[in-house]
Amino acid sequence: MKKLYLICFFLLGQLSWSQDMDKENIENLIQEFFVAFHAQDSATLKILAHPQIKMQSVAIDSVGNTSLSSIAYASFLKSIVSIDESIKFKEELHGFEININGMIANVSTPYSFYVNDQLSHCGVNTFQLMKSESQWKIIYLVDTRSKLGCP
Repeated sequence: MKKLYLICFFLLGQLSWSQDMDKENIENLIQEFFVAFHAQDSATLKILAHPQIKMQSVAIDSVGNTSLSSIAYASFLKSIVSIDESIKFKEELHGFEININGMIANVSTPYSFYVNDQLSHCGVNTFQLMKSESQWKIIYLVDTRSKLGCP
């Protein structure tokens, strides 16, 4: 009986360690995404995403009207690369909430977005990831964008 408890304890420890490693890898992937985003590095952004990635935004205007828009990842990459170098932009993340369930994960990251050091908008990014061949890839990205209630 003691051997059974010892085996169970060992297996639970391995599972916890594995999930901790996954969380660390996922957080690093999201941080790498934003390093590439700020560097306008479309090659790295492409590597971090699954070829079938989907992107959407939920925007709330200054009077509270909500709209949903979709963009192809290739169009997103082209728009990032085309930002003039005279424009300074930064998305500042305010934390990570990571949930893993086997081969999928969800990451929420509240943020503030600045253009030329002026607050443009704020919101939450929600990343859906898939683990395939021991690698996490972004499969879906949706964000909210609002000028209301920004810190």
